[in-house]
Amino acid sequence: MSWTLEQFSAACQRALTDDPGPGGRKKVCEIVHDVLKDEAFLARHVGDDVPERKILYEDPQLGFCILAHVYQGAKESNPHDHGPSWAIYGQARGETVMSDWAIVQAAAPDKPGKVRLVTSYTLKPGMAHVYNEGDLHSPRREGPTRLIRIEGTNMDKVRRLAYERV
Repeated sequence: MSWTLEQFSAACQRALTDDPGPGGRKKVCEIVHDVLKDEAFLARHVGDDVPERKILYEDPQLGFCILAHVYQGAKESNPHDHGPSWAIYGQARGETVMSDWAIVQAAAPDKPGKVRLVTSYTLKPGMAHVYNEGDLHSPRREGPTRLIRIEGTNMDKVRRLAYERV
């Protein structure tokens, strides 16, 4: 099946309306996994003209966002969560090494928290992964990557706490 953005967003909305919790997110992750197989969709929405962060769709009722990300070079991000929200990372091109972290010392608005590494794994093209509220993770890439990502809310509007590795 070839996906349109309208079909993709409607399928996500149905899944999250039926179950706004982890079960609905798991269903959305399965939808993302299917969309990642659609070369025409990826060419249309995750092409060379896409910046590092582009909101493709923002749901007016539920608030979730579908984003495309195109990264050019190597980069490693600090451990982070998505504040009061969640995210699904879907790997379209390249590889991303994801690391999961555990809190050693809680963060505060004026003081970074301390975290320790739990595990690392590689997201390869076609793979998708859910990060629920409070799941600390960090992506690292050695070269160009492209992703489809779903955010439970537009993270441009959310202040998050900082974390440091120990």
